[in-house]
Amino acid sequence: MPPKTKIPHLALFFISLTWLSCSTNKNTFTKRDVKKSEKLIGLHFADKDIDTLYPYLKRNRSGFDSLRKYPLGNDVFPAVRFDPTPFGFTMAKQQNGTEWGIPDNVEIPKPYDLLAFYSIPQLASLIKNQKITSTELTKFFLARLKKYQPALQCTITLTEDLALEQAKGADQEIKNGNYRGILHGIPYGTKDLMAVPGYPTTWGSAPYKDQMINQTATVVKKLEEAGAILVAKLVSGALARGDVWFDGKTKNPWDTTQGASGSSAGSGSATSAGLVPFALGTETLGSITSPSTRNGVTGLRPTYGRVSRHGVMSLSWSMDKVGPLARNAEDCAIVFETIQGKDKNDLTTVDLPFGVDWKKDIKNLRVAYLKKDIEKDTTESGDNLRKALASLKELGVKPIEVEMPDEVPYRGFDIILRAEAGAFFDELVRSGGVDIMVEQDQRSRANSLRQSRFIPAVEYIQANRQRQVLIQKMQDLMKDYDVLISPSFGNDQLTATNLTGHPVIAVPTGLDDKNHPTSMTFVGNLYDEASILLLAKAFQDHTSFDEMHPPGY
Repeated sequence: MPPKTKIPHLALFFISLTWLSCSTNKNTFTKRDVKKSEKLIGLHFADKDIDTLYPYLKRNRSGFDSLRKYPLGNDVFPAVRFDPTPFGFTMAKQQNGTEWGIPDNVEIPKPYDLLAFYSIPQLASLIKNQKITSTELTKFFLARLKKYQPALQCTITLTEDLALEQAKGADQEIKNGNYRGILHGIPYGTKDLMAVPGYPTTWGSAPYKDQMINQTATVVKKLEEAGAILVAKLVSGALARGDVWFDGKTKNPWDTTQGASGSSAGSGSATSAGLVPFALGTETLGSITSPSTRNGVTGLRPTYGRVSRHGVMSLSWSMDKVGPLARNAEDCAIVFETIQGKDKNDLTTVDLPFGVDWKKDIKNLRVAYLKKDIEKDTTESGDNLRKALASLKELGVKPIEVEMPDEVPYRGFDIILRAEAGAFFDELVRSGGVDIMVEQDQRSRANSLRQSRFIPAVEYIQANRQRQVLIQKMQDLMKDYDVLISPSFGNDQLTATNLTGHPVIAVPTGLDDKNHPTSMTFVGNLYDEASILLLAKAFQDHTSFDEMHPPGY
């Protein structure tokens, strides 16, 4: 048992948080309530200690009430900010900028619908060489979004008026010789956690389905400046959880009896079905990786702090990341280079160079792999990963066997996300708005937000101290390697790297025996997206899994 001087503080934080969610009238709790709360935290206090605590806790409750009188805007981050940099970390040398090749020999496909699955460079070639206008391309994707929405339920709001206006402007600029670059005139969609003036930003949830936020998310603004065309706000599972939103369940186009997974469900589904060339998603604990895997697309989750979250709903200030879902690794790199960088409106962002040298020999990459985790997966997904590993070896990659850090409390880290989400959605819970969310079962976001009020502040801090230990252990693992190859699911990698902030890319590896897509994950060092993108592109140039698309679309 810890020293007596520490016990009251643990109880104080926990009991206070408990009362905060259970009572709306001042000082209605009794000493008996305090005694009952002991069972939830596994501690016991003598009656004389309760007598001493009781007045203090009433003063605390009054303090909580006073805090609520001062509203907080969505963009207010906690004063304590997460830094993923470990002790002894040396950043890999980064190239500043990438040379994007736009091919000259691209033609309009026959049948015309195959245009839906062209890569960004292919579409850029058609637009730059004026074989198709941005307006024609935009109308093409808007028509597909409308056609397949009833089956896939992947779109919340079409931004049709804005898209056609942007496309018209792009066409005029290109006609006048003012070509902005490879994304000029290319349509895309964004997860509906990102604010766009004039359109609802629903966060996928019933309490916010009419919410209008009069600001432009930084990532949307950067894409707009690059000349990209926003055609749709795509489904986020309710408050960034799962694939169920206030008006339905987003489907996997490979199998519409199956959900698209979440929470970037719409981004994964729409990209897979060729309703958009690429989309933006967010990840806190798998929300880019999971829909990329389920829907058979390539998804890049950048290093924490690489991409601004200004104008994007917060779920966990210390874990949220924004990244692209696209046809392939090169497309992800194109979008990432555009949206990354320092933003004065997001103090967690960093000012660092980014670029990929596509001519670099992948044989020079130091590659590790989680051999035990890969071998223990006896499913078709595991078989596909092992075949992918063999393909990489054919390319000259010589992976070294390693293991994820052990003696780490992986199961305890979830309270970090849940506590931070509970703080952001404090008013939703206290007002009762959480009760009108569609899902209300044990695994729902609504239930998660309610139970977040019962997380002791001390345990939240202890989890973050353990997180620092994990950061150092991941540094010890990654310091000798450029890329770590891992299963996308079924091991500790996904949890660990979301906590440490490491970048990952989910890469398709084929189909299982039910014709469902499978994937593998490449993990990179902090701020070294270039290495994982380079290896992913080499793998995709050697194979054709990234060129697969669901039949019937």
